[in-house]
Amino acid sequence: MSKKSTKQSFEDNLHRLEEIVESLEKGDVPLDQALNLYEEGIRLSRSCAERLKEAELRIKKLGKDAKGQFELTDLREE
Repeated sequence: MSKKSTKQSFEDNLHRLEEIVESLEKGDVPLDQALNLYEEGIRLSRSCAERLKEAELRIKKLGKDAKGQFELTDLREE
C-alpha cells in the first residue's frame, strides 16, 4: 500500500487511516492482520504528515512584496 498511498489524496489516506484505527481499537482482528494493519497505518500516517508539512511550507511562503502587497511564492520556483 505504500506506493498506492503516495498516489491517493490526503483525504483518502486519512479516511483509510481512520478505518485502520477503528479496526485495531475493536480488538477483534487476528494478530497477523493487526500487524499488517498497523504497518499500513504507519505508512499512511507518514504520508499524511509529509503532505501536511508540504502544505505548511506553501502557506509560509505567503509574504509581502516591496510594495507591501501579499504575494504567494510557489515552492517549485525556488
